[in-house]
Amino acid sequence: MDFSVKKLASDAGVFFSRAVQFTQENLGQAEKTELDAHFENLLTRADNTKNWTEKILRQTEVLLQPSPSARVEEFLYEKLDRKIPSRVTTAELLGQYMTEAANDFGPSTPYGQTLIKVGETQKHLGTAERDFIHSSSINFLTPLRNFLEGDWKTISKERRILQNRRLDLDACKARLKKAKAAEAKAALEGDALPDFQETRPRNYILSASASALWSDEVDKAEHELRVAQTEFDRQAEVTRLLLEGISSTHVNHLRCLHEFAEAQATYFAQSYQYMVDLQKQLGRFPAPVVGNTDPASPPLSTSPPPATLPVLQVASSNPGEVPLNPVEVPPPVSGTRKARVLYDYEAADSKELSLSADELITVYSLPGLDPDWLIGERGNKKGKVPVTYLELLS
Repeated sequence: MDFSVKKLASDAGVFFSRAVQFTQENLGQAEKTELDAHFENLLTRADNTKNWTEKILRQTEVLLQPSPSARVEEFLYEKLDRKIPSRVTTAELLGQYMTEAANDFGPSTPYGQTLIKVGETQKHLGTAERDFIHSSSINFLTPLRNFLEGDWKTISKERRILQNRRLDLDACKARLKKAKAAEAKAALEGDALPDFQETRPRNYILSASASALWSDEVDKAEHELRVAQTEFDRQAEVTRLLLEGISSTHVNHLRCLHEFAEAQATYFAQSYQYMVDLQKQLGRFPAPVVGNTDPASPPLSTSPPPATLPVLQVASSNPGEVPLNPVEVPPPVSGTRKARVLYDYEAADSKELSLSADELITVYSLPGLDPDWLIGERGNKKGKVPVTYLELLS
């Protein structure tokens, strides 16, 4: 118990001495030991690394999980060291709703068929998104969190210790400076009793001369200064090594950043391919008939029907038979029309023509050709094109 009280008193004295030194430094009443320029640069780089890592981590979490409530839930599961439950992505949920709607409306109807195809694509997109989130969480977010919760906490702890060692060193310098000033003053004025208020209280033999007492005080202050300097230098070296390790942290984060970019590129490439496949599938579906089956109801529109494309008459030995390769049939002398391409389209085979959005092509029809397809020409290239990708011009 006696040891604990003494230790508590000693710790309180050290804390008070550091507080006084810190306050006097802020008020400009005490000198402060400055670190070298290289050390200051290391500290600045470490602080910047910590700040930007926090910002990148938070924004990446928002990118992967936009819902704030879901992020809070994942944070609580992580802190409780429990497995985060699997969560359905928004694209998967949309695909599920579309599939259920198709079954309700009738999977054999044009609308139902389209809902099924689009719903399946949405499910594929959701699966790709889930893989991207999982990969990014492991290969990118986890290393960033490990740095903030591990390496950075160690660096912060050692920096606080270094700050305390510096305050102790500067306090020792101040005591030595006061002791030397008092010793010089005593030597000039003769045997005067020492002013113990200028330094920390100590027990002295009052019968000794004041000069000798101040000489002892100077010796003790120099010894304490040497000890404080040694502890400060040792702690500065430990902190320096940790700060220089930030370079290794940057190398590790660089590797993780490459993995994140690769995972994101894979996700976008998969999503693009799924959408291209979906466009091809939708181009082969019969165009939905918009109208009203109730004869008593008025027509939906009073505008005249759109002009129809002229059909090129092709001679054939078998009436009603479509030529095997209609794209080889020469275009009619008259009756062709211009069309503007609405969306990009990639040809599925050599009989189709690839399209680019906003380009103009020449189109016409052939007997026996699927009504959802036309023959398109662009320069010396010719092939089948889906009507849904075109805007026919007058």
